[in-house]
Parts: sequence; C-alpha cells; structure tokens
Amino acid sequence: AKMTSGAIANSPPAGGANDVSLEEPKKMTRDDWRKKKELKEQRKLGNAPAEVDEEGKHINPHIPQYISSVPWYIDPSNRPRLKSQRPQPEEQKQYNSSGDWYKRGVQGHAVAPRYRKGACENCGALTHKKKDCMERPRKAGAKYTGMNIAADEHVQPQLMFDYDGKRDRWDGYNPEQHAKIAEEYSKVDLAKRTLKAQKLQEELVSGKLEQTNSPRHQWGEEESNLQTERNHNSEDGDEDKYADDVDRPGRNFGSKRCITVRNLRIQEDIAKYLRNVDPSSAYYDPKTRAMRENPYANTGKNPDEVGYAGNNFIRYKGDTISMAQTQLFAWEAYDKSSEVQADPTKLELLFKSFGVKKEDFKVQQKENILEKYGGQEHLDSPPAELLLAQTEDYVE
Repeated sequence: AKMTSGAIANSPPAGGANDVSLEEPKKMTRDDWRKKKELKEQRKLGNAPAEVDEEGKHINPHIPQYISSVPWYIDPSNRPRLKSQRPQPEEQKQYNSSGDWYKRGVQGHAVAPRYRKGACENCGALTHKKKDCMERPRKAGAKYTGMNIAADEHVQPQLMFDYDGKRDRWDGYNPEQHAKIAEEYSKVDLAKRTLKAQKLQEELVSGKLEQTNSPRHQWGEEESNLQTERNHNSEDGDEDKYADDVDRPGRNFGSKRCITVRNLRIQEDIAKYLRNVDPSSAYYDPKTRAMRENPYANTGKNPDEVGYAGNNFIRYKGDTISMAQTQLFAWEAYDKSSEVQADPTKLELLFKSFGVKKEDFKVQQKENILEKYGGQEHLDSPPAELLLAQTEDYVE
C-alpha cells in the first residue's frame, strides 16, 4: 500500500518508550497567566516556596524566565531548570596540576647494547633523530660503529595548564638543585676558613702578627693593629669582616679597599610612605615610588628643615622655575611667529627685556589710574604702632 506524505509527517518517529514527544505545549489562558504572575511575585517576596529543578535544587525567583526555562522541543514538560546554565562536565578541559612538569635527564634503564633501527645515527638514542641530536657530531656515528650508544631521553608529556599555571613563575622549579649549589658554596667557604685559620696560626708562630691584647689596644689606640689586620685580610677571605669594619654608612676606606655589605640600603633611611601615616597627607604612588607632595605640609615644619619634602620640592630648586618660564616665553613667542628656540642667546635677552618692560608697564598703569581717580592716601598704610594703639615703650 502506498503512503502519502501526510501520513509520513504525522507518523511517530521510530524508537522506544523513552522517545520525547514533539507535541507543542498548550497555550495558557488569561487566568492561568495571571495566577502564574501572582505566584512569581509572591516567590520574590518570600511568601511562597521557591521552585525546584529536576535535581531538587531551589531556583532563585529573581532569575529571568528565558534563563530558567528551556525550549519546548527539548523538555515538553516545560519545567524550570538551570542545568543547561551550569558547566557541562563532558565539555570541561582537564588541566595539569602545578606539580606536573617536563621530565629532565635520561631514562634510568640499561643502555641498548647495539644500534636499533630508527634511532639517531649520531648517538644511537631512540627518542630523537640525527638533525635533533644535541651531542657533538661523532667522526663515525653509532649507526656504523655500534659503540657508545647514548641513553634514551624521557618521552615528554603534553602539558596543558590553566590561566594561573601558565603564569606561575616557579612552576617546574626544583629546590633540590639550589640545595646542591648551597652545599657546594658551603664546602668552599669551609675550605677558606680552614686555610685562613692555618695561615693565622703560622703567622702567630713566626711573630709576624701582633697581639691585640696590649694596653694600647684596650684604650682605643688600635690604628696600627687595625691597619695590620686590614692588610692581612684578602679579598677572598670571609665576607663578614667587611660588615664589621663599616661602622657607619658612607665611610671611605680608599679606592683600593673593596667593601662588600649585605644590603646597600641605609637602614636609617625612613621610607616615604612612613614619614606621615595620615591618610589625608601626601599621596604615595607605589607604581612609580614617588611622593610628589610634601608629607609635612600640615605639620607646620619648614620644608628646608625636614629630610624629605616631596619630589616636587627637589624638582623646583635652583633654576628650574626660571627655565620653565623661559620655555613658556619661547612657546608664546612661537605662536606670534617669532622663532627664538634655535637661538638661546637671543631668547635670554628677549626674555629679560620682556620682563623689564612688563614691570614698567605695571608701574605706569598704576600711576595713570592714581592720577586719574586718586586714592593714593588709601595705599599708604599707617605704622603698626598706630594700628594697634600700643608700643613697646615702658611707662609707669
């Protein structure tokens, strides 16, 4: 029997009882829509219990409907759920942990006794080719001699780190390597100390080194002994002696004297941000390490008397202000079609003459105003004794 296209379209899809029906949901009436809206408002106010999804979890009533609902062709029951908004486990990438790193060195198993097919023609390792070999090129490769077969390197894993793992500066760091370096330096330091003690003992026996327990040394007159000790100490001796000799920062021992201290920063210096801990005081920029304003501005101290008065105070000393004024004058002259930047001497003379003419113009303008309107008597202030009606004269 022939089947029409309409029968094919209306026939249910092949499958079992678990197939989802593709029937469209029924249209809600006006009363149903009003009840649903009232229930939603009650849930927002907390007067009605919240909706639960298919996993039994509560759904926030403030979540919009287009987020909490799914299309009808996915779930005909039209039950609200947030499973589609959460990360799907099958789509999540698996990242390596911070302890994973590339393997170093070579494999620990026994070295191959003979050359293997497909191995490096130069060293005989099976993990790389000849063009990638890091060993010195041999006169006769391991492929032809069959001797001195190199060990195979580790097969490096394909590591994939997350955002923090890619930017971890200590990822792959092995502290045991630094421990080996520290142990090597400690052995060298111990050998130096032993050699120094042996040399001191030999000089004491021979009488070349003076004793430091004399009365002259006890009373502070130790210049000769100190000079002898400095001449005795070599550059490759114990570095602690340098810090002991430097009694104050900035002490000069001469150009031939090598001074090595553990910290070049003078410990007596106060950090800029600790000079005034008031939050309303000068602002300290941590990025540029600059404090442009004076931290003692509200304390009444003179900027010339404090140790630090801000970066701008140092910047505005000397001819800085006059230089800025000259530069501003050159810019203004350039705007008026006068090129003076290429002739510094002409610029200096013009700036001085401009300043003199400006002062003369101010004086002349003041005289003209007083001559026309008067009021010179108001500009002459009386003495301070008459203003306060008191003097320093003692009268009985």
